Amino acid sequence: KIIFKIVLFDRMNSKVRLYFSDKLASGTVSKLSVNQSHYVRNVIRLNQGDKISIFNSSNGEWDAVILSHGKEFTEFKVEKQSRPQEEENNLWLAFSPIKKIPQDLMLQKTTELGIKKFIPVLCERSVVREINIERANKIVIEASEQSNRISVPEILKTQSLIAFLKNFPENGHIIFCDINSDSRNLKKILSDKKPICILVGPEGDFSEKERQFIVEQKKTIPLLLAKNILRAETAAIAAATILSFQL
Repeated sequence: KIIFKIVLFDRMNSKVRLYFSDKLASGTVSKLSVNQSHYVRNVIRLNQGDKISIFNSSNGEWDAVILSHGKEFTEFKVEKQSRPQEEENNLWLAFSPIKKIPQDLMLQKTTELGIKKFIPVLCERSVVREINIERANKIVIEASEQSNRISVPEILKTQSLIAFLKNFPENGHIIFCDINSDSRNLKKILSDKKPICILVGPEGDFSEKERQFIVEQKKTIPLLLAKNILRAETAAIAAATILSFQL
């Protein structure tokens, strides 16, 4: 027995939220990307005169109206600002690249939880050595649109673990998710506006040499998330949840 689920878009009570990287201001007339245009024209089936929301990290969120549909574009006009840019927790996530599906889930959920910057790092036991930045950007943009975030996280280029540790801001804190730790104390960093970066290891965990180098850093705070061994994506989501709540 096959059950078909039909999801209807309520034009009266909902607005499509779309990320738009260019400058936004009242009266601005511009065009959506090809993919966004296809979405509002053929998937949601919005028409001329329908309202949408446009946002980015610099200008906040704005009400806009659809002016017209072309073959591969949708033209819109910005009307008024609905939400100004908001102050956010300066929460980052440094992670070793993992397999595609778990990594997609990790990027999506931690974006929803407020991660501001993603830093892919290569470790001795990293199995996956590259990250598709274009795909990752698409995932975090969609997660920001759906979770009512105004900002979209930044994704840096892949770097070595050693380079990450050496270049991390001296006034910041690295939350090292370490099952060997017995610490759960985060009180001394909760009032800071400085960068707070969660560090999660590869699927095979950090080597002992790497672990020792990490804990020797003055800016590192080891944190026990659970007594059980967590998958990399689970650890990232759990740590982001805890810190987002505490902050």
